[in-house]
Amino acid sequence: MKFGLFVAICLFSNLVFAQNHPNVIFIISDDHTSQAISAYGSKLAKTPNIDRIAREGAILYNNVVTNSICGPSRATLLSGKYSHSNGYKFNEKQFDVSQHVFPEDLQKTGYQTAWIGKMHLGTLPHGFDYLNILPGHGSYYNSDFVNSKNETHRYNGYVTDVITQLSKEWLETRDKKKPFFMVVGHKATHRSWLPSLQDLGAYDNITFPLPSTFYDTYEGRIAAQDQDMSIEKTMVLKEDLKVDADYDSKSSWSSYNRFTPEQKSKFKAYYDKIAAEFAEKKLTGKALTEWKYQRYIRDYLSTAKSLDRNIGELLDYLDKTGLSKNTVVIYTSDQGFYLGEHGWFDKRFIYEESLKTPFVIRYPGVIKAGTKINQVVSNVDWAPTLLNIMNTKVPESFQGRSFLPLLKGKTSGWKNESYYHYYEYPEPHHVYPHFGIRTERYTLARFYGVKNFWELYDIKNDPKNLKNLYNDPQYAKIIIDLKKKLKGQIVQLKDDEALNLLD
Repeated sequence: MKFGLFVAICLFSNLVFAQNHPNVIFIISDDHTSQAISAYGSKLAKTPNIDRIAREGAILYNNVVTNSICGPSRATLLSGKYSHSNGYKFNEKQFDVSQHVFPEDLQKTGYQTAWIGKMHLGTLPHGFDYLNILPGHGSYYNSDFVNSKNETHRYNGYVTDVITQLSKEWLETRDKKKPFFMVVGHKATHRSWLPSLQDLGAYDNITFPLPSTFYDTYEGRIAAQDQDMSIEKTMVLKEDLKVDADYDSKSSWSSYNRFTPEQKSKFKAYYDKIAAEFAEKKLTGKALTEWKYQRYIRDYLSTAKSLDRNIGELLDYLDKTGLSKNTVVIYTSDQGFYLGEHGWFDKRFIYEESLKTPFVIRYPGVIKAGTKINQVVSNVDWAPTLLNIMNTKVPESFQGRSFLPLLKGKTSGWKNESYYHYYEYPEPHHVYPHFGIRTERYTLARFYGVKNFWELYDIKNDPKNLKNLYNDPQYAKIIIDLKKKLKGQIVQLKDDEALNLLD
């Protein structure tokens, strides 16, 4: 064979391999909800870089989770399985690293793999060539990171900035002959919502309108009545809103004791002013609750501003290096979150604001710009979809299904429903354990434990889940059909605990 022909064949082979095995950057934040993203319709939040991914690719409007809580969501991503199957039902446990995770399949296909930032699984799973992750939740300022050798190092700076810098460093030093899969795991926007110094006060000139359900009375909804996640009663002035904050706190929730003198001076000066204004007002009752809401949203969105800016920095890096041509970029969060809806913060419930999580994806040359997906997909579908994108076989043990066909415009045959099961009770927010099914039109949920009851919501007519229709005789036939579908999911997925609770 002539040398020129040999070179041409090699170049063609490399081009085909690159096209069939695109790079993937999977950005997953913490507690960042769709209501705080302008691409999803927020009029007050500014997220131009997340919006850019959606504009240049696809946006999913009904991407739901199987268990609305931080660690279990990531366990579902890695394992391709529901919580009852991968064993990680609760936060602050240890993920079973003996089980198969999908990055192992990518390594066999020739991918180089990395996870940088928050993982929150209490251990180091297999399948990654490079790990540099936060221990637990990590800290907003000057956080520790744990590497693949289980060594701990502290990196000075704001954690969102540090994670981006570490991500770019790995992209520079990786084996550039191989395609890559990288997870960028952000701590933001997790409680207690500490903004970066440059974003302090970013939303102070805005008075946010109260959500229409802020003063929800929870009529006919037992679980909603009995939670412990309200802005009024649960949100703490000192720890959450930094009013007279304890800057010597040793709490794992606190970053204060990690501040450099310069960081502490700037941060404290800003919140001391807030505390002084608060003391002068002498607020009580609804006025106090509404003041807490304003401070919460301002801190939350200021924290999210840094998150979006850093996503933009990563997108710019891909453009400058030419990687954007063959790199799939995904942005999502581990679940939804309450931004004052029903008077709440946090997540956990099967209700819409908690159940749905943002998901935008850019895949040059494959996903048409401006694609909108309304079908119900789930985070158990993430791993199969990622493997499908990277032309890697999906293990038969995985319980999800690739939605890449949906992203390409092929909607026929898609099962427009998802199963849900939440377990963590009573701490920390007193949300009753429950399981259920979310279809295109309805949510049916079975709460159990201390109290046992069913709830039904018509999402089309009641998107805020305010009216429990379970005892409405007009919905009797619909309930029978939904229970049949629910049981079918439970049997197929072998969730024996839920099967024993059906009635």
